[in-house]
This record gives sequence, structure tokens and C-alpha cells, in this order.
Amino acid sequence: MVEKTITLTGTSVNSIEDAVNLAVARAAVTIEGIRRAEVRDIGANIENGTVASWRVRVKLTFAVQDRLHE
Repeated sequence: MVEKTITLTGTSVNSIEDAVNLAVARAAVTIEGIRRAEVRDIGANIENGTVASWRVRVKLTFAVQDRLHE
């Protein structure tokens, strides 16, 4: 098996968990077989001295499908 890893950034005004779920759900629209998600960084966007939104950098790993000569 061959796997590929990509890095995405998710943002949510609600929570860190929502930001991760958004990144995974969006990737799942076009990528099959996501096997792992690893949160690499967590940050916050600040507006007027308060947290306006959460940002996470997520590494997603998925299997590369064998589709030779289709």
C-alpha cells in the first residue's frame, strides 16, 4: 500500500474541534479512504482583543488507489 499525506487548514468561529472536523469533512468530499488526521498547529485569529476564530493545521493521510491503465 502507498499512502499520501496532505496538509490543510481549517477555521471555525465555534471551536478547535469544529475547525478540525471542517478540514476533514471538506477533504472527504474529493478524497476517498482518509485514514488519519494529525493536528499539527492550533492558533486563533484575534479581533478587538478577543478570539474571533480558531485555526488548525491538519495533516491528513489516505491510501493511494491502484488504478493503473484505466
